Amino acid sequence: MLENIRLSFQGLWSHKMRSFLTMLGIIIGIAAIIAIVSTIKGTNEQIKENLIGSGDNTVNVQLYQGDNTYEITYGIPDGVPVISEETREAMLEIKHVEGASLYMSREAYSVVFHRNIGLSGGRIYGIDRNYLSTCNYILKQGRGFTELDYKKFRKVVILDESSAEILFEGESPIGKTLEIQKEPFIVIGVITKSKKFEPVINNIEDYYTYSENSSGAVYVPDTTWPLLYNYDEPQSLVLKLDSVDNMTKAGKEAAAILNDSLFTTDDTIKYKAADLLKQAEDMQKLSQSTNTMLIWIAGISLLVGGIGVMNIMLVSVTERTQEIGLKKAIGARKGKVLGQFLTEAAVLTSLGGLVGVIVGIILAEVISKVTGTLVAISVPAAVLAVVFSMAIGIVFGLLPSYKAANLDPIEALRHE
Repeated sequence: MLENIRLSFQGLWSHKMRSFLTMLGIIIGIAAIIAIVSTIKGTNEQIKENLIGSGDNTVNVQLYQGDNTYEITYGIPDGVPVISEETREAMLEIKHVEGASLYMSREAYSVVFHRNIGLSGGRIYGIDRNYLSTCNYILKQGRGFTELDYKKFRKVVILDESSAEILFEGESPIGKTLEIQKEPFIVIGVITKSKKFEPVINNIEDYYTYSENSSGAVYVPDTTWPLLYNYDEPQSLVLKLDSVDNMTKAGKEAAAILNDSLFTTDDTIKYKAADLLKQAEDMQKLSQSTNTMLIWIAGISLLVGGIGVMNIMLVSVTERTQEIGLKKAIGARKGKVLGQFLTEAAVLTSLGGLVGVIVGIILAEVISKVTGTLVAISVPAAVLAVVFSMAIGIVFGLLPSYKAANLDPIEALRHE
């Protein structure tokens, strides 16, 4: 086998231009497939990140009435108890869950003011001690909530970057007072995400979706929430997972645990997880047929390349007829001749496959730079492409190799 490989490289090197032109079809086909697969994978990751956020890995479990989240402004639903600390700790036992936090939230329309500046379109959150770490927030200015803030019902508030900019117009908000529901609260900190993420906005729907989630938020300790809204409310739950791919399953398990504690007579009121991963998968499936068609079109060039390999191998057999006759005359068996030509065809297409993978990766990066589309190089696809190109060499080299192996040695030696 090693001798056959050595002879194959020797033959390819002696006909460099012909070998390159023969490999060109394979190179183009493999490069096209690698570029398409990388772009498809990158686009799928982009869809996932646009919905979920890069590195966030959090899923919200909220109270729903039918297909919509329950609006607490309609009143406290009967049979929905406040979630206990024991229940929150039980969520940490769910596989792949790294953090769990309870919170309440309302739209902050016309309830948050600093002097004559109001926060419109954002949200106000009543959060427990675990919320900021669970949701991957870090302090940008000031401090976070302390145990005493919770125990002494202190009227303190933390802002995100958007609300701080809107309410204080570039000034430092630390130590200043703002009003929430006409109650004075002292700003003690400004937070930001530990990993900044800006989704790719391709259309007006993406813009409005992103705008709704970036209008600013204010956070108060959950112990002071009744001071603002006068009663305890059913909380929502946020879970931090070790991977985006585990969000759906963990969210469903958490919702099932919370639903077991309900004793409401309204069957439409249930806890549900916001299944953003499922939404991403649904969007990815919409383009699946187009992606498959593109791969098949690229595969046609591999077929053309395979025919080119068969053609050049037939030429090679004709050119080396006397060499084959001499080998058979001194005792070379059919299998030896067959193996030599099959190896040559496999080496030819494998080299084409390797070069095609490199060209495909470069092409994918160029497409990414030009169009701004994410790409994700698929290592399994690259390995499979090289193996497939080798298989093409074997399949399309079989006929020329069989022809060479069955040459009559006497006729071959007489060939001119």
